[in-house]
Amino acid sequence: MGKSYPTVSAEYLKAIDKARRKLRGFIAEKGCAPLMLRIGWHSAGTYDQATKSGGPFGTMRFKNEQCHGANNGIEIAVNLLEPIKEQFPILSYADIYQLAAVVAVEITGGPDVPFHPGREDKQECPKEGRLPDATKGNDHLREVFCKQMGLSDADIVVLSGGHTLGRCHKERSGFEGPWTRNPLIFDNSYFKELLSGEKEGLLQLPTDTALLSDPVFRPLVEKYAKDEDAFFADYAVSHMKLSELGFAEA
Repeated sequence: MGKSYPTVSAEYLKAIDKARRKLRGFIAEKGCAPLMLRIGWHSAGTYDQATKSGGPFGTMRFKNEQCHGANNGIEIAVNLLEPIKEQFPILSYADIYQLAAVVAVEITGGPDVPFHPGREDKQECPKEGRLPDATKGNDHLREVFCKQMGLSDADIVVLSGGHTLGRCHKERSGFEGPWTRNPLIFDNSYFKELLSGEKEGLLQLPTDTALLSDPVFRPLVEKYAKDEDAFFADYAVSHMKLSELGFAEA
C-alpha cells in the first residue's frame, strides 16, 4: 500500500502550481538554491519518530527555531520566502518551505522530487539539538537519521550528496568553503570529490569523510560517483521521504 495524503482543494493545488513557477524564477534570480534546500532539510530533519514531534511543519518561521545552533543564518531563507508566502496566503509555510527545496534541486539541474501538498503549520518548535552535527561521525549520523528520523543508511549517503549545492560560511558553522567546484549545480560531483581526497579550497567535513570509512556507506559513495543517474533516482526518493516525515501515513 502507498501513503495516504491529505486532500487539498482545487484552489490550493492551483496556488501550489503558481507558487512553483514563482519560485523557479525567484530562486534562479537570487542564486539562492542552496539556502532553499537548507531550509527544507532543516525544517524536516527535526522529526522524532519516538515522540512524533518536529518535522516539516513550518515552525522555522519562529525565531526560537531559527536560533538553534545548526540554523545559523537560516533566517535569510525565511525572509526571502516571506514575499512568496504573502502572494499565496492560502498555502502553509510548511508547504512553501518544502516546495522551495524541491524547486531548488530542479532548477540547478537535479532530479524532479515528487511533491505532495497539505502539510499543516504547527505552533510548537522542536527541541534544540535534533539536527546532525557536522563535527561527528557515523554513529552520530545513524543516531540522528535512522533512530530519530526513521530513515535508512542509504538515505544518509544519498542525502549527503545534496551538498553538491552550497557552501559553508565560517560565521555560521565554523567551516568555510564549498564542497564542489560548482556549488550552484546539482550533480554527483560531491561523491567524486569525496573519493578524490581533500583539495585546496574544497570542503570535507567530518560527517563527509566518515562516509568513506564505513563498510555500508562507502560502496554507495563509489556507486554514485560512477553513476549520476542512479544518484538522481535515489536522491528523489530520499528527499521525498525526508520532506514527508510525520506528514503522510503509510
